[in-house]
Amino acid sequence: MEYSAVIFDLDGTLLDTLADIADAANRVLVSRQLPTHDVPAYRHFVGDGVEALMQRAMPAEHRDAEIIASSSAQFRRVYCETWNLSTCPYPGIRELLDLLAQRQVQMAVLSNKPQANTIACVDEFFDASTFAVVFGQRDGIPCKPDPAVALEISRALAISPSRFLFVGDSNVDMQTAVNAGMMGIGVTWGFRSRAELLDSGAQLAIDRPLDLLDVS
Repeated sequence: MEYSAVIFDLDGTLLDTLADIADAANRVLVSRQLPTHDVPAYRHFVGDGVEALMQRAMPAEHRDAEIIASSSAQFRRVYCETWNLSTCPYPGIRELLDLLAQRQVQMAVLSNKPQANTIACVDEFFDASTFAVVFGQRDGIPCKPDPAVALEISRALAISPSRFLFVGDSNVDMQTAVNAGMMGIGVTWGFRSRAELLDSGAQLAIDRPLDLLDVS
């Protein structure tokens, strides 16, 4: 495959955001006098948007729709204030992006994190010109693994889906790649396992960011 563009997931792929996500969710739980979780547990809570995150973090008896809605809104408020306490790019990510730009590869970000948080993260850690398109979760638009936004990016860049790599760290990302007709590249430095990535449709799993440069 000769690829012309790359879509990157954000959390667990470009940025290590887990500690800040866990901190914000645990603050919500503490405020409601509910048990908290250690940071590694959140590896399996994230990936499908805020509502799914809070549903997974809540005890089973607190998972009714009203509680999930209110706790999700509370998480969004807390996370907006605390999102950059520990978050940082993974080692090698900035170098990878620079080298892809030198090769004139078009790049985009597609996350299930809310749009405002996605934009804030990208603006904080990367140059404004790095990504042609940055999309997070937007009201009324389906989240990954629905391929709608991946295909929207394809149209916006006027590049066929077959010429995209879709790079991410979770089953949701690899399922999105399959659904959009893109080549799924799983990354093992993120939140999920190599086995999960391959079982979910990854055509390749890489261990270091610069390994992406060897994909052809």
